[in-house]
Amino acid sequence: MRAYTYLSEGKFALTEKPVPSLLKDTDAIVKITLTSICTSDLHIRHGFVPRALPGITVGHEAVGVVESVGGKVRSLRPGDRVSVNVETFCGECFFCKRGYVNNCTLPDGGWALGCRIDGMQAEYVRVPYADNALTPIPENVSDKQALLAGDILATGYWAAKISDIEEGADVLVIGAGPTGICCAISALLKKPNRVFICDIDDVRLDFVKKHYPSLIPVRSSETAERIAAECPHGGADSVIEAAGTADTFRLAWECARPNATVAIVAMYDSPQVLPLPDMYGKNLTFKTGGVDGHDAAEILALISRGELDSSPLVTHTFPLSRADEAYELFSSRADGVMKVALDPSA
Repeated sequence: MRAYTYLSEGKFALTEKPVPSLLKDTDAIVKITLTSICTSDLHIRHGFVPRALPGITVGHEAVGVVESVGGKVRSLRPGDRVSVNVETFCGECFFCKRGYVNNCTLPDGGWALGCRIDGMQAEYVRVPYADNALTPIPENVSDKQALLAGDILATGYWAAKISDIEEGADVLVIGAGPTGICCAISALLKKPNRVFICDIDDVRLDFVKKHYPSLIPVRSSETAERIAAECPHGGADSVIEAAGTADTFRLAWECARPNATVAIVAMYDSPQVLPLPDMYGKNLTFKTGGVDGHDAAEILALISRGELDSSPLVTHTFPLSRADEAYELFSSRADGVMKVALDPSA
């Protein structure tokens, strides 16, 4: 089968690999119908993810059809359309029982697919702990609508959960890329007063205006002044940092009101520093880390009911055979690109 593979730092290529087979009785084999490129894939290519193993098939966001299941898989059967979770998890260890599935202690737990074991930018994928890592897609939800449910939309949904957003609050999301938009539309589910979303890119802010008019787009250069002027307590009640630069890291805590929550969901390529003397007295709560993506069923139900829609973010689709071209477009952020999907059947 064709598989897009991490060969060495800076080098991905389409290769031929055997179709995967069941290795454990909790596995499932999924035929991929649509997969996507994530910024984390770019981080792997550039060497920013040390745990990523050369030789693995990349990709950790996909939908497909169950091809076969192991003997202990109970909730799935061949022919089921499924969303594949970015994280594989046992559901039984100390962390899983507390909802921290990103920290699952088993060897293939947490973010393994497309990082430590073969991922989803391929024709087929083996999924460990299939009962937990695969979620059936409702009949009225298309592949495009479901595509982001297992990773980037799960990230946004998780970010909104940990941000302590109260009804009637003012929320600031930093970064109007796909992750930031998923955070912002998930924040709307909490019934806040307003959700501001800022970026340096006017194309992205125009995208927000067109597709998500309930959000308030703001230029990054104007954000601190506007938040201070418009939020009644000197800043946003909750801030989600989804951009991942030193400037946006600082902007996040500067725009938070005293005693606010700042959720850091961005992935950085260098260490960040908390300037504690500068923020002394603000009494902020910081929450950080990788997504705990165990809400896929709830997310897909919200999509099915028309309450959540990330499908406008899938702006381009390429056949898997043109993965090199798709990656270059996604890397360039040209042509209004948000998320780029790959179709293994094309």
